[in-house]
Amino acid sequence: MAVSLDDDVPLILTLDEGGSAPLAPSNSLGQEELPNRNGGSYAVQDSQTSSLGLGGESPPSSPTGHNWEINYQEAAIYLQEGENNDKFFTHPKNAKALAAYLFAHNHLFYLMELSTALLLLLLSLCEAPAVPALRLGIYVHATLELFALMVVVFELCMKLRWLGLHTFIRHKRTMVKTSVLVVQFIEAIVVLVRQTSHVRVTRALRCIFLVDCRYCGGVRRNLRQIFQSLPPFMDILLLLLFFMIIFAILGFYLFSPNPSDPYFSTLENSIVSLFVLLTTANFPDVMMPSYSRNPWSCVFFIVYLSIELYFIMNLLLAVVFDTFNDIEKRKFKSLLLHKRTAIQHAFCLLISQRRPAGISYRQFEGLMRFYRPRMSARERYLTFKALNQSNTPLLSLKDFYDIYEVAALKWKAKRNREHWFDELPRTAFLIFKGINILVKSKAFQYFMYLVVAVNGVWILVETFMLKGGNFFSKHVPWSYVVFLTIYGVELFLKVAGLGPLEYLSSGWNLFDFSVTLFAFLGLLALAFNMEPFYFIVVLRPLQLLRLFKLKKRYRNVLDTMFELLPRMASLGLTLLIFYYSLAIVGMEFFCGILYPNCCNTSTVSDAYRWLNHTVGNRTVVDEGYYYLNNFDNILNSFVTLFELTVVNNWYIIMEGVTSQTSHWSRLYFMTFYIVTMVVMTIIVAFILEAFVFRMNYSRKNQDSEVDGGITLEKEISKDELLAVLELYREVRGATSDITRLLTVLSQMEKHEQNTVVFLGRRSRTKSDLSLKMYQEEIQVRVPLPMLPRPHLSSCLGVGLPADEQGLPSGSFPECGVGEAPHGIRASTGTAARGDWDAGLGGAWAQEPLSLPQHEQLSHMALLLEEEICRTCLISYPETEPQVQWEQQET
Repeated sequence: MAVSLDDDVPLILTLDEGGSAPLAPSNSLGQEELPNRNGGSYAVQDSQTSSLGLGGESPPSSPTGHNWEINYQEAAIYLQEGENNDKFFTHPKNAKALAAYLFAHNHLFYLMELSTALLLLLLSLCEAPAVPALRLGIYVHATLELFALMVVVFELCMKLRWLGLHTFIRHKRTMVKTSVLVVQFIEAIVVLVRQTSHVRVTRALRCIFLVDCRYCGGVRRNLRQIFQSLPPFMDILLLLLFFMIIFAILGFYLFSPNPSDPYFSTLENSIVSLFVLLTTANFPDVMMPSYSRNPWSCVFFIVYLSIELYFIMNLLLAVVFDTFNDIEKRKFKSLLLHKRTAIQHAFCLLISQRRPAGISYRQFEGLMRFYRPRMSARERYLTFKALNQSNTPLLSLKDFYDIYEVAALKWKAKRNREHWFDELPRTAFLIFKGINILVKSKAFQYFMYLVVAVNGVWILVETFMLKGGNFFSKHVPWSYVVFLTIYGVELFLKVAGLGPLEYLSSGWNLFDFSVTLFAFLGLLALAFNMEPFYFIVVLRPLQLLRLFKLKKRYRNVLDTMFELLPRMASLGLTLLIFYYSLAIVGMEFFCGILYPNCCNTSTVSDAYRWLNHTVGNRTVVDEGYYYLNNFDNILNSFVTLFELTVVNNWYIIMEGVTSQTSHWSRLYFMTFYIVTMVVMTIIVAFILEAFVFRMNYSRKNQDSEVDGGITLEKEISKDELLAVLELYREVRGATSDITRLLTVLSQMEKHEQNTVVFLGRRSRTKSDLSLKMYQEEIQVRVPLPMLPRPHLSSCLGVGLPADEQGLPSGSFPECGVGEAPHGIRASTGTAARGDWDAGLGGAWAQEPLSLPQHEQLSHMALLLEEEICRTCLISYPETEPQVQWEQQET
């Protein structure tokens, strides 16, 4: 049974689960179903359709065209799964699952998911105990809650339809979300039926709906890292608590005989006092009663603080930092492996029977229509050309590995002139050329630094001489006008000398422009006496940040700070999620118990005192204010928890609550302190890791520009554009794509150009820096001859009849990523020949290949093996045995 090797026939066609219904209309004549050849969950089909054109893609209306469209779509899904770090077992398995997958993976669905989660969280403002101004009736907020939960049910139903029951149950986060949903549903119905609220501690679990949102991937990553850092953290924490208990017992025996010492009167008080002392909130108060009787008692507290606070707490940070650093490195490697595995899956779906060694532009263009639908035809071709480092008609696997980085580039035509003023008349050209030389000179830059420094000193002296009251006079200070004029002239000169585009391309120039603009608005506010806008004047000192450009270390600090802002936002949101959960618990147990004069019998009664007494003819209020730190609603709870995070006098709030409830209430506050200590330690470790990484990168790559983005330059000829235009007309591409190509061609004809140069730019990411930083650790460990060629051909299926393709299950994407191909056993010694023969099912040995087929297959196998081995990322530890695959004769 011969098979024609036509370019428009994909090697792998996707079928519905069971092989009975294709995902798109396809020619089923002469086709035989084969199991799972693309590494995903679709069944695979051997196509025997003849060529429909000159080695090109079939029209979309043809069966083969539909097959290619499905391959494009599935390859795009694989790339998205690699980019989003989605597990491959969640890959859609059939046409129904694909429809649900596409519905659940669009921004409208993501916005619905996020809005529902926020609605459920914001209901705590309206539910009892509610914020007084936002209180809603039980019927209203219970109905809103049921509505939001029904939307969550709809989301989970779509996920169930997409994943299937078995995969749905395997997905742990989804099962946790489902369990919380059931509990929330039952409680909401009970509240609606009873028309009264009850103790609902489970509201603290609502944050799970927010964590599961697509837009909160950073929060999930932070939570995962927190849980991964817990084992070493808990080890050091147990050591800390062990010493605390030892010192508590010792302190009880030493200081309990003193009746004037309430801190060590019982063992419980001793433990609590030393726990608070760990935060230094009660020091030296906790020491003074014993110190008054025996000055040598200070040794106890000095030794305790030296061990617990200065040694073990810093050891805790060091251990967490080391663990966090290791987790960051392993996470980078695993993400890189995951992306490359996804790329290999996509590559296997895009190669054709005539050209199995690479991806043609037709297939690449079809992929990008699904993967980057907003990308224009010009940008698709530029992306293809940027990827094609080998300058061949086909994209090899090695070239295709850069798809994520190159697809993120934004392409613009490069200007032929060096400066924006090159085409101006000679007189104007010389003027602007002189301005350009001036603003780029070191003398001009240092003069502006001097002006900024003088301005900073002037602001400091001016502020020091001000008295309390109205700080803004009715007259504009002359110094304000002088310095603003200098900054305005600098801005004008830079825009004139560099051009608007080059000026705005610098982050520091954008900062200078913003500060100068705000200073001008402040001048208007002072000149026209607009009091509501006087706060703008306070922003003047921001200009001093420009001085940090003078020293490289300062630049690294600021650059690191700006790089950390997105990640710090996700860490802040993670902390707010912990706040929300613990605030709900605090509201349920401690609502309404703190009020003026509530704690008169406790040791902290003065902090809660509220008394009126007369002094002469005046009534004086003696107010402690700590009764304001309560759990009466969600907003007050957040403020109280932030005060507990700062740990200044936090024990006063704890003792006030304890005096109104029981001693067990201290567990809540101690648990909160430990939780915030974990999160804060992770935040500090993250900042340290980012700063140390940048310092190490700067030392290792001293001649590398870290601050700039990534720029790629590609030249396109007129003939290339005509060929691309002809292709789009042939396959009936979008009218907008054809129009844009015609526009580029008309511009080239207008300027009589045969070629045009495009620049692709994107910002440099942490992944780019990590790839260069760890390039020595990302090395080849699997030798070239170790990957069995028959397995690669099982993926490609080139030149083999349907009955000769009974190769081991699995596919090319599993090769070369550190795990054994399916059907082939990994070993540290000799091979088991029976396993190999059984995996082949005897088909390989039964009917030998013809000589042309064998030569083609061997050449392809060598080529793809070399591609894989060059990019293998697994670095085995030295203590592990080197795993080698069995080498077989073809």
